[in-house]
Amino acid sequence: MKEILIAIRNSLIGSLYRQLCRRIFFCFDAERVHDRMVRFGVFLGGNPATKKAVAFSFSYSHPALEQTLLGIRFKNPIGLSAGFDKDARLTRLMPSVGFGFCEVGSITARPYAGNPGKRLWRLVNSRGLVINYGLKNEGADEIYKRITGERFEFPVGISVALSNDQTLCASDEAIEDYCTTLRLFKECGAYTTVNISCPNTLLGQPFVDPILLDRLLGRIDRIQSPKPLFLKLSPDLSQETIDRLLEVCVSHRVAGYICSNLVKDRSHARLAGDVVPNIGGISGKPMEDAANALIAQVYRWTGGTAVIIGCGGVFSAQDAYTKILLGASLIQMITGMIYQGPQVVSEINQGLARLLHKNGFANIGEAVGTIRPVAQ
Repeated sequence: MKEILIAIRNSLIGSLYRQLCRRIFFCFDAERVHDRMVRFGVFLGGNPATKKAVAFSFSYSHPALEQTLLGIRFKNPIGLSAGFDKDARLTRLMPSVGFGFCEVGSITARPYAGNPGKRLWRLVNSRGLVINYGLKNEGADEIYKRITGERFEFPVGISVALSNDQTLCASDEAIEDYCTTLRLFKECGAYTTVNISCPNTLLGQPFVDPILLDRLLGRIDRIQSPKPLFLKLSPDLSQETIDRLLEVCVSHRVAGYICSNLVKDRSHARLAGDVVPNIGGISGKPMEDAANALIAQVYRWTGGTAVIIGCGGVFSAQDAYTKILLGASLIQMITGMIYQGPQVVSEINQGLARLLHKNGFANIGEAVGTIRPVAQ
């Protein structure tokens, strides 16, 4: 009976969101709506009563979804991707929305106000977004002061990136820029992600060069942090380049990979009649195939020894389940929530529990990597 009531609740909230709220939101500038929703989320997360009301409206749990990875306990596999909560303001609210974890940032050593001009577009026909923030955030010092000492209710990942500052031309200086933030947050949060793949910065992606990545990871190895380290990969890189990056990571303390970041190469994207700006990276359904291909490649190369977080085009339980079968142990999303509504987190988790039971899996970990795609 409980499962039926939750399904009815989700259906009603989802219909209300898509038929009313989304139509209103989509009448206004996307970035303006996002900023107001973040402020509203801060309000909801700051009061125990409103948090309980949100949890009553959106939460879902099932023992088959629980898992411990790299010493971290996840109540469910669905997380909020970095890029939504850039300045780590929503960590008190997101557990009540039903997420099993979240990732904040990406955080950079130097603050950045964001790329000039319009920075966020909706691709309504394709169910995607074009994003050109350029690592907008308040900077490591301000964010650290806000969240240091915070007792998080669920695992919080700290995504760290290179400051979007064109004066960082020397590789040693760029490496030190990363390490400044990593040292500051070395004991904050459950895990750390090194983001080398943001497509919207002035310096591009210098550390997708295997030689430079080796130097960067070598310096990071010296930082005595108890947290697992993830590397966020780009779907635009060739299979050969990905293989070379993975070879580098074997020699360092990289425990997992986020597959993937935004798609910059428009040839990767499944676009459906939308006018697409020639700047920015694409999220949502248009990048789903590229993200899934990267998950499969990384899982195949690592033989399942690394933890993979799948990100890109997750709108339903089946979308998430496909990534899990390809090799992802955890899933991240943003765009699916914007199009489907906040109840989609509960819908996905409930749907995953049904799919696991239907396919004879007692726990989500048993399903990871059980599809073996043919190597390309």
